[in-house]
Amino acid sequence: MSLKFLYLHLHGLIRSNSLELGRDSDTGGQTQYVLELVKSLANTSEVDQVDLVTRLIKDSKIDNSYSKEQEFIAPGAQILRFQFGPNKYLRKELFWPYLDELTQNLIHYYQKHENKPSFIHAHYADAGYVGVRLSQALKVPFIFTGHSLGREKKRKLLEAGLIINQIEKLYCISERINAEEESLKYADIVVTSTKQESVYQYSQYHSFSSEKSKVIAPGVDHTKFHHIHSTTETSEIDNMVLPFLKDLRKPPILAISRAVRRKNIPSLVEAYGRSEKLKRKTNLILVLGCRENTSKLDSQQRDVFQKIFEMIDKYNLYGKVAYPKKHSPANIPSLYRWAASRGGIFVNPALTEPFGLTLLEASSCGLPIIATDDGGPKEIHAKCENGLLVDVTDINQLKIALEKGISNSPQWKLWSRNGIEGVHRHFSWNTHVRTYLSILKGHYQKSTIVSSSGIKESCLKGNSSLIKPH
Repeated sequence: MSLKFLYLHLHGLIRSNSLELGRDSDTGGQTQYVLELVKSLANTSEVDQVDLVTRLIKDSKIDNSYSKEQEFIAPGAQILRFQFGPNKYLRKELFWPYLDELTQNLIHYYQKHENKPSFIHAHYADAGYVGVRLSQALKVPFIFTGHSLGREKKRKLLEAGLIINQIEKLYCISERINAEEESLKYADIVVTSTKQESVYQYSQYHSFSSEKSKVIAPGVDHTKFHHIHSTTETSEIDNMVLPFLKDLRKPPILAISRAVRRKNIPSLVEAYGRSEKLKRKTNLILVLGCRENTSKLDSQQRDVFQKIFEMIDKYNLYGKVAYPKKHSPANIPSLYRWAASRGGIFVNPALTEPFGLTLLEASSCGLPIIATDDGGPKEIHAKCENGLLVDVTDINQLKIALEKGISNSPQWKLWSRNGIEGVHRHFSWNTHVRTYLSILKGHYQKSTIVSSSGIKESCLKGNSSLIKPH
């Protein structure tokens, strides 16, 4: 069997290398996951071609690599960029008026080239909206991965004190939830990272069917994320954080994320500031993407940084907290190993966390974790026993967990060993891709048999007509 895939990843900035992870709220773990999956699929004998479709952008504020219509990723894999909406870069919440334009462009493209895919896999609600319509026009099975879900985000934002009008204005949450409902209704397969996602988050949707849900944990590239240190990378990270810190020898508490509210970084700074023990014994390292000037960030990022600076000032944390302006993707594995070599810990204090790929990366490098007790971290911790989970909405509980994380050397060493072994055993890209292909090939063969018997005419469950746009 020779399979062809179409991946829809519409927002953020994605290219074949040097991902600008953390540049903004739309360029994060999903971007890296999709790119790694595309590369891994293209490297298997069963897969003939993988097209990764994203948005073409012509904007002087970003690199011109994002304006190339076609980009080589690896043998059998390419990025195809289609323009929809204005030329400039847009945050994902502004996409909705332009998604029908992309849908029609993709229908024409694949009909013209007579090279339709075996599967369409849409990532996130905006891609799901397009994927539903494209799959029905081309009569191709449709796979959906929501990554983070609108209903859960809405619930958390309401708990945090935002009113519904604010949520609608900032996040177009109704459009997103409607697209997710529709994607779940028409998907042949729904891929989730954890069982918790399926049971507690996707089940909030009227259209969700647990029979469609397939749990496939993401993988880690062990050639990059390993626990073998080098003096060269250690000195490079030393130079990155040196301008901020009085004493580099202290164990680091490391957080790596985008500067968005959901990641809850200001609460981490406050928990650190409340602890005399942490301030005396550790440094706090915040790697929150790259920035030239905080005034040029979007409003959400500016708000996050403003709250961080307020906490640093409130608790007089100067010389104890580092927040470097720039880093490269190659620095990320080095940061984990650097923190591990100094007896540090990695912290993910997110309010919601569908999976938590950074937790796997850190653990693979021998760095124990302190993480939110929401979502994916529960399943990672259950398999790896590599740190502590905590209710991050309780600042004092977070403080206590951080103190425990750096106070017991034998426990730290056990967590470190467990993390390395657990990630290698349960979370490899090879395992992820083999499971993924096995599920899809089984569905493909079953659908072909049913179709050839005349019971139904397409792989889509009784729905071959193009859904009319909203």
